[in-house]
Amino acid sequence: MAPILVLIFGAELTAKVMIAALICFFPTLVNMVRGLQSVSPQALELARILSASKSEVFWKIRLPSSLPFLFSALKIAATTCVIGAIVGEWVGADKGLGALILDSTFNFRSATLYATVFLSSGLSVMMFGLVSQAERLIVRW
Repeated sequence: MAPILVLIFGAELTAKVMIAALICFFPTLVNMVRGLQSVSPQALELARILSASKSEVFWKIRLPSSLPFLFSALKIAATTCVIGAIVGEWVGADKGLGALILDSTFNFRSATLYATVFLSSGLSVMMFGLVSQAERLIVRW
């Protein structure tokens, strides 16, 4: 899909952001839907007995119970968005980590290639750590 998105949006930043967003969107969507459906039937029955509205059920029961699923998906998305950005840079970019990986591969500069791979791996680990820290702050239970 990357070449098609580059044809549609051009070789600008928009195409790279769209590629990274598409790679991250579907795992996040699937886990969030699964989390919203994972509410115990007893909690939903209690909310129905107490005459809770649909918005109250969502905000007070469904959303808090889906947060662990959401953060699991965000941990996956945090690492794959770096891969998406690099793949987006492989198609029609002249700067960035993806372009540097291609350039160093074709020009047989192994030191630069290893440096860019380690840098992108470190960036993925850093993004994973940031999401994990946010999870610790938001989901305290």
